Amino acid sequence: MIGIVDYGMGNLFSVSKALERLNADYFISEDKDELKTADALLVPGVGAFPDAMQRLNEFGLANMIREFAATGKPVLGICLGMQLLFGESKENRVTQGLGLLPGTVERFPGQTPSGEAYKVPHMGWNQLTFVNESKLTEGVQPGHVYFVHSYYVKTTDRDVLIAVSDYDVEVPAVVGRNNVFGMQFHPEKSGAFGMELLSNFTKLAQ
Repeated sequence: MIGIVDYGMGNLFSVSKALERLNADYFISEDKDELKTADALLVPGVGAFPDAMQRLNEFGLANMIREFAATGKPVLGICLGMQLLFGESKENRVTQGLGLLPGTVERFPGQTPSGEAYKVPHMGWNQLTFVNESKLTEGVQPGHVYFVHSYYVKTTDRDVLIAVSDYDVEVPAVVGRNNVFGMQFHPEKSGAFGMELLSNFTKLAQ
């Protein structure tokens, strides 16, 4: 059973419908004690990093997610939910994240090193390149996924990179270490390829 963390800033409808299409059992809750009973956690997210962390801290969910991850059970963050897994973000102001993965969330520069401007947010379909093996990508061939984001994760620890994309800078697209995983894009909006990745996560909860 997958527990979807409801802290008021996630696209719960699209994620839950995707899990239904995969015949995965799930429940949605903001109650930390109920979420602790799940076999896996899914942390969605849409909006600003500081607001999200404030809500997670206020509801006692930040510590719950850290404690859940420490049990070895799988955790998946999607979009902003993935960014929250990292150490800190520079969105609006420096804000501490959940600290489950090493890295900092930064805004796309919007300008190449040569001075050419490009569009921010990064929005649309981009090809993934697999970097390290993972249970999330097992049996799956690289494909295109759908991104919508103005901030990306910057990390010097390449061991946490499962797949990357390119948007002037290298964009960590699928990340993970041990039982903690993240997807910067929306797998539920990324066609059959995205659903295959999400399906692999649901198998970890069984």
